[in-house]
Amino acid sequence: MNRSLLLFSGLLLAASAGAQTTPAWAGYAGGFSHQANAPAGTQNLDTQLWHTKVDLNPQYTGGDVLLIHYGSPVITHNNVIVVPIKQGAFDGWYVQGFNATTGATIYTMGTDYSIPNYPNLGWVPSFGPALSPAGKLFVPAAGGTILRRDNPESVTSTFTRMAFYNYFTADRANYNANVKICTPLTIDQAGNIYFGFITFGSSIDRSKIGAAGMISGIARIASTGVGTWKACTAITGDSNATHVSFNCAPALSPDGLTMYFAIKKSGGGGYLVGLNTTTLQLKYIRKLFDPSTGNEAILTDQSSGAPMVGPDGDVYYGVLSNPHVQHNGRGFMLHFNKTLAIQHAPGSFGWDNTPAVIPSSAVSSYAGPSAYLLVTKYNNYVGFGTGNGQNKVGLLDPNVTQVDSISGIPVMKEVQTILGPTPNLGDINSGFPGAVYEWCINSAVVDVATHSALVNSEDGRLYRWDFDSGQITQSILLDGPRGQAYTPTISGPTGIVYAINNAQLFAIGSGPAKAPPVGQH
Repeated sequence: MNRSLLLFSGLLLAASAGAQTTPAWAGYAGGFSHQANAPAGTQNLDTQLWHTKVDLNPQYTGGDVLLIHYGSPVITHNNVIVVPIKQGAFDGWYVQGFNATTGATIYTMGTDYSIPNYPNLGWVPSFGPALSPAGKLFVPAAGGTILRRDNPESVTSTFTRMAFYNYFTADRANYNANVKICTPLTIDQAGNIYFGFITFGSSIDRSKIGAAGMISGIARIASTGVGTWKACTAITGDSNATHVSFNCAPALSPDGLTMYFAIKKSGGGGYLVGLNTTTLQLKYIRKLFDPSTGNEAILTDQSSGAPMVGPDGDVYYGVLSNPHVQHNGRGFMLHFNKTLAIQHAPGSFGWDNTPAVIPSSAVSSYAGPSAYLLVTKYNNYVGFGTGNGQNKVGLLDPNVTQVDSISGIPVMKEVQTILGPTPNLGDINSGFPGAVYEWCINSAVVDVATHSALVNSEDGRLYRWDFDSGQITQSILLDGPRGQAYTPTISGPTGIVYAINNAQLFAIGSGPAKAPPVGQH
């Protein structure tokens, strides 16, 4: 039976009563500001405890490259991990709940969601569920709707379909075909839901939703179920604004009053905007430029990066350079104050990347002025400009600068960097003798308790980068090396770490290995 039909077949019954509590990992990069801090000290990377497929039909390019952005799993307070899973070649989704320690399957929940505009995109965008502070699960569905599962920890549960507009049931087939959620969901501390959506075609009866019609934009569904939305053209005042950048999970300020996300415009440029989270009124807007050339920065739907809002309210967002090759394909991590009016020195890497936050007090060697530091991918791609395959991850000071060795402009100071440990023989044989495999994270887990970060690599291994020693201190093999779209690394309340490699999710910790879930080897 097609799993997407399970939800509508009556197999999911009323849930048993029980209080829900704040999730351990609520969505992309952990929480609504995307700082990616582990909820507990992480276990040693000793053992593959269990693993499960996140793609039943992976589509490889060139033999072994996976150009698919797999969505971030979420983890409840009581240690149930909910995993997004693709079942078709390019579409067809469901989520599966597992005991996050043993890998035992608890339930399967289908959805009629379909991805937006895949044939013109090139890379499969992410399918991103989220958990609310009350412990309810929200899953993207067809027509820009969302399915709410009231108990994501139970074998059975009630569910409700929620829409951000009033006419879904009146013209369901049209809306299913022409309105698509294009970002992971983000949920604030009050249980309000935010996401980007894109519209297609001309068959939607726009007269039912006002003279302006339904145009690609940002949506909000309040905790009460009331939906509102605002078009990208109305937000920016730019008729060339097309849609919220794919995969760009909205990020909220620590006080929950401002929502930040990126809007693309035709031609590849775009804006970073800040909206009032209640009214969706524009508060702040910034057109994005390449800091090294002065050209409009490139925003691409192949990126899975999202804004990150620091503890002080500063906003970080990664873009590509223009021209792309100008900065070795690395792009820049743009840095703004909370009003987006002041632009600080960028980080020297931005492509497909969301930086994570670590308090500077957790880095014993640091003696600078900043209260927190950034953990970021720092690859240097072969084939772009002077890129030499010296792929690193970086610990950066957002408020101190150095001269960038590639562009010559001031960029965030490198506090530490660590080179990937595995030689890439393909690049070495092509004339780059020091080339190593790329780091493969769009967001890393930062473990404040152990002063470390957990980072995934395209060499097929998961690593612990220890900030006290400045070295890689632990690693474990997940699967063989391969090129793939960057993936999130996450962790749960028991300290188990979860990483994706070769279309599989691996649970890594210090306990004895468990058998993988039935049918998921």
